[in-house]
Amino acid sequence: MSQPAHLPYGGIPTFARAPMVQPDGDWRADVAVLGIPFDIALGFRPGARFAPRALREASLRSVPPFTGLDGVTHLKDVTFTDAGDVVLPSLEPELARERIAAAARQVRSRCRFPVFLGGDHSVTHPLLLAFHDQPDLHVIQLDAHLDFTDTRNDTRYSNSSPFRRAAEELPNLVHVTTIGLRGLRHDPEAVAAARARGHTLVPMTDVEARFTEIVEALPAGRPVYLSVDVDALDPAVLPGTSSPEPDGFSYALALRLIAALARRHQLLALDVVELAPGLDSSGRSELFAARLIMETLCEVFHD
Repeated sequence: MSQPAHLPYGGIPTFARAPMVQPDGDWRADVAVLGIPFDIALGFRPGARFAPRALREASLRSVPPFTGLDGVTHLKDVTFTDAGDVVLPSLEPELARERIAAAARQVRSRCRFPVFLGGDHSVTHPLLLAFHDQPDLHVIQLDAHLDFTDTRNDTRYSNSSPFRRAAEELPNLVHVTTIGLRGLRHDPEAVAAARARGHTLVPMTDVEARFTEIVEALPAGRPVYLSVDVDALDPAVLPGTSSPEPDGFSYALALRLIAALARRHQLLALDVVELAPGLDSSGRSELFAARLIMETLCEVFHD
């Protein structure tokens, strides 16, 4: 007897029960999900390689369409596919970056809105390379850390450096806005380099006080790649991450910000990175991260 598909713990866990496809296959969709199970560029606790699988399983708790208390149904006519995971070498980071960029290009060419499931934050660099032909590209990064370090421990391609490498290699990347910065450890050279390039650095302490100003900092209608490091959220909300920092976003504030950005700008893609499900035995970290993805999609495809 087949397992009832409506049960979140039954069946094969593709993202939101979407049909499984190959990145280079003959398909088209509104939303396509691509997993990047990669975490060998971390500087602290590993485990983000298990996030794509955990997010797929967690997504089965909230499969669209969704009808709210107001009676409005979201994502009713939005088509989903799951393009699986990038096939990655175990310990060849340069080859991994090539494969990530290639798979992201294939997925991007076949859908309206790609969702990339990391993986540590180093994967954002090759993902951004798939947008090399997007004029006037902007990045909005929700993160406790700047991730603009030149080198860390003699390593240039770590999860501390994705936006430094992307800024060097993508002439169309005109601006990065990082929101939620906090903690005791900041690289002075990285901060100075980001500011010299004109990037916007927003401490967590300023987010609520300057909310409207932050949202309106970029001219309306700009094409934006949204990168969400889950350590942007307060670890009391989402503890399953390598380098948690106290006093981060509440879930409600993060969603409020994402909704405002989605309605003001043209969101091109979303990545969610640095989720380490093994560091949260309660399982709520992947549930909340999957929920944040779904609610972001509701805003992206808002009528």
